Amino acid sequence: MFKKIVRWSIFSIACLITLLALVVAEENWRGKHAWETFKREWEAKGERFDRASVVPAPVPDNQNFAMAPIVASCYLHVLDKAGHQIQPANTNVVNRLKMAIGHDSDSPTNGTGNWQKLTVSNLKVWQQYYRTLAAKTDEFPVPAEPQSPAGDVLLALSKYDPAIEELRQASELPYARFPLEYDKDNTPAILLPHLGALKGCARVLQLRAIAELQNGQIEKAMDDVRLMLRLVDSIHTEPFLISHLVRIAMVNIALQPVWEGLADHKWSDAQLAELDRELSKLDFLADYKLSMRGELVLCQGGIFDFLRRHPEQLASISGDADSSSRGPGRLFSLIPSCWFYQSQLHCARPMVELLMPAADVNKGIISPAAIRRASAGIEADTKHTTPYNILEKMLLPALDKAVRRFASAQTSVDSARLAIAAERYRLAHSEYPESLNVLVPQFITKLPHDVINGEPLKYHRTDDGQFVLYSIGWDETDDDGVVALRENGSVDLEKGDWVWPSAPR
Repeated sequence: MFKKIVRWSIFSIACLITLLALVVAEENWRGKHAWETFKREWEAKGERFDRASVVPAPVPDNQNFAMAPIVASCYLHVLDKAGHQIQPANTNVVNRLKMAIGHDSDSPTNGTGNWQKLTVSNLKVWQQYYRTLAAKTDEFPVPAEPQSPAGDVLLALSKYDPAIEELRQASELPYARFPLEYDKDNTPAILLPHLGALKGCARVLQLRAIAELQNGQIEKAMDDVRLMLRLVDSIHTEPFLISHLVRIAMVNIALQPVWEGLADHKWSDAQLAELDRELSKLDFLADYKLSMRGELVLCQGGIFDFLRRHPEQLASISGDADSSSRGPGRLFSLIPSCWFYQSQLHCARPMVELLMPAADVNKGIISPAAIRRASAGIEADTKHTTPYNILEKMLLPALDKAVRRFASAQTSVDSARLAIAAERYRLAHSEYPESLNVLVPQFITKLPHDVINGEPLKYHRTDDGQFVLYSIGWDETDDDGVVALRENGSVDLEKGDWVWPSAPR
């Protein structure tokens, strides 16, 4: 009797295991089939999910800005010229693009203006900062006696003159493609050391350009603004969201001296025309599409491709970076492939169906309503945790906030171009135009529209002969040109209007 029970028990366990294996096999097939069906459906509509569709084409090394010695110095300590990671880091490489406008993190926060908040730079603050710092370190040169604020700032930053001039020469090269490891097994782990270096250079160039404007060195200021915009352009083909968020930050940095020069009527007509040509090259709606496709293909796709091959690495994503080879890692290795396919589908579907279509490149519009619908859809899908939406919760919620920054960046560029055209009109007619329509075609070939609703940007002359130019902003409400600020003093892109004034407060 006992032997019969044992036999039946073994048979039952074997049946249960077989049934479980069949269920898992069925679910694995269903998961892969669902993902492949989704891909085929969208590929038929023109979408692509392969890495080659987002990776920028190679360029000749001898014509590549990113291969110029001074530029390459910002990444060769951790990457070789093919983009592969060097371990350990090469400590013999000196990063000559490592520039900072202050010592560590103690530089003044109230010295550089913010055109979005309608404030100009106060170089007296920077002058005092450098003179006070000189008592502790010789990091920045200062004169024995205070000169003009602009002169002292330019002297302090003169330590970077050789590097900036070499960078300026490199900027004449026609192409730019940084060597990144696009074929890396784990694509989200691709190193991007150049982003911080480029942004640091932009900060130094911004302060230099502002000081040059105040010092009457207008052509030098123009050169520095031109170089900042070249740095922005150098990473515009990178299919990473973070690359384009850094570009947006750098554009806002570059627009500060542009705005201050406009407010003080420093730019000549020829310089204004050149600024317009450079700014007209920026298309942040197209960049949004590229960065979202990069997130879909390289980041999300890379994560899931990597995890399907190395499921034990889920331990590091879950927060236990040291456990992939121990208990949790071994348990994650038992996860069936259907989980990865269904999880990838949960992440990709809202991106392809909701987030990416919110930007219409042809019409030049980013729809806040469409983004709100996308956010609501993602929130509804992740309200209750299921096995298949765990990674969706981790990867998607922040993307809607990034969209606002692309819309704001394009608005900033469009507003700057209109302000430049208005200043050119003022130089010709001794006053700003009554309406934007008179600027076409002499001062601008076509009037940019509000990317929020496709209607004309708001413009009106003020009683003192100045003007206010603005978009209705993300809340789609005309607040008569009022900027909304958060409690910490930063601009709130979700509320108020996105304003470009002709003069500071």
